[in-house]
Amino acid sequence: MTGVYPSQQIAALWKTGAISAQTPPVAGQIQPASLDLRLGNMAYRVRASFLTGPNTTVESRLREFEMHQVDLSQGAVLEKGCVYVVPLMEHLALPPEVNAVANAKSSTGRVDLLTRTITDDGTEFDRIPAGYHGPLYAEICPRSFSVLVRPGMRLNQMRFRSGKSVLSDPELTTLHKQEILATGGPVVIDDGLGFSVDLRPTATDLVGYRAKPHTGVIDLDRIGGHDAAEFWEELHTKNGRLILDPDAFYILVSREAVHIPPGYAAEMAPYLAMVGEFRVHYAGFFDPGFGHSAAGGTGSRGVLEVRCHEAPFVLEHGQIVGRLVYERMQAEPEQLYGADLASNYQGQGLKLSKHFRMA
Repeated sequence: MTGVYPSQQIAALWKTGAISAQTPPVAGQIQPASLDLRLGNMAYRVRASFLTGPNTTVESRLREFEMHQVDLSQGAVLEKGCVYVVPLMEHLALPPEVNAVANAKSSTGRVDLLTRTITDDGTEFDRIPAGYHGPLYAEICPRSFSVLVRPGMRLNQMRFRSGKSVLSDPELTTLHKQEILATGGPVVIDDGLGFSVDLRPTATDLVGYRAKPHTGVIDLDRIGGHDAAEFWEELHTKNGRLILDPDAFYILVSREAVHIPPGYAAEMAPYLAMVGEFRVHYAGFFDPGFGHSAAGGTGSRGVLEVRCHEAPFVLEHGQIVGRLVYERMQAEPEQLYGADLASNYQGQGLKLSKHFRMA
C-alpha cells in the first residue's frame, strides 16, 4: 500500500517497535495523520545549525559544536537568536518501505520558533529516509521571542508514508471538482493548490500582526496566558497592500478557505523564490478533515507565517505566496481533525497561536 499513515497505523508502529520511547505515548500525541514528538530532558546550546552528513552521528557533531548544556527538567528559557539541539524521547526503527517527514506544529510556527528534526547520517532537515534506525533530535532556534520549555513538550510532529502518494496536478484538479478544495478566490493548481494572501478583509481593515522586537518570555505551557498586545503589533491597511520589513515576522491569513477531505493529507510548501524576497510558513501539515463539513468545518483559511529577507517587499492582496501539496492517505483516520479532537484552528481566520489572549 502507498500513502500517508493514519492514526491507527501510527499506533501499530508503536506496538511493533518501529516507534519507541522510554516514556509511553501520552493522550493526544497521535494525531489523525501524524505523531507529536516530545522534548527530552537536556538542551545543547550549539555554535551553529548543522546537518550530520553521511556516516556521522548527531552525538559526534554535538561534541564538536556544543557550547554548554541546559537542563530542562525544571523548565528553562531558550533565548531568542540562539540555536539549541534537544534529544527527543522518540526513537525510530522504521521498516524498509516506510519513510517519514517532520514539521513544526502550528502553534510552534506561529510564535516564530524555528524547529527542525535532525537525525544521524542526515543530509536534509525534517526528512527521514526509509528504514531509518536511530534517535531523533530537534534543532530549535527562537527567532522573535524567547520561550520557556520543559521535557515532554511537543513542538514538532512527524508523518509516516510508504511509496509515492503526492497528487499530480490533473489528479488534484479532478479532486477539486469532486470535493471543492478551496473557495474565496480563483483556484490556481500548479504543483499543488495555490495559496494567496488576504489584505482586503470584508469586516475590518486589520490584516495581520507583526512581532514586536523587544518582549518578555513566552511560556509554551500557558495557553491563553499572554497578552497579545505585549508581543504583537496590529497591522491595518485600506489599500490591499503591505510593505514587509527585512527580518520582521508577520502573521497573515490566506484569501482561500481550504478543505482537506478525510482520505487526504496536505503539506504547505513555500512558493517559488522568484515571486518575492520572503519566506512563508514554518508549520506545514494540514490534517485530514481540516475545513471538512463532517468535522465541523466549512472550509478553513490558512494562517501564513511570513518572514521578509534582505530588502523591503510590497505584498499585494491576492498575491500567491504558497501552495498546498495533497497526498493520499492509506486509510481514513479513525478521528478527523476538528471531530472529537481539541482542534485549536478548525474554522479559523486570522488568528494568533493559542498562547495569546486578545483584548
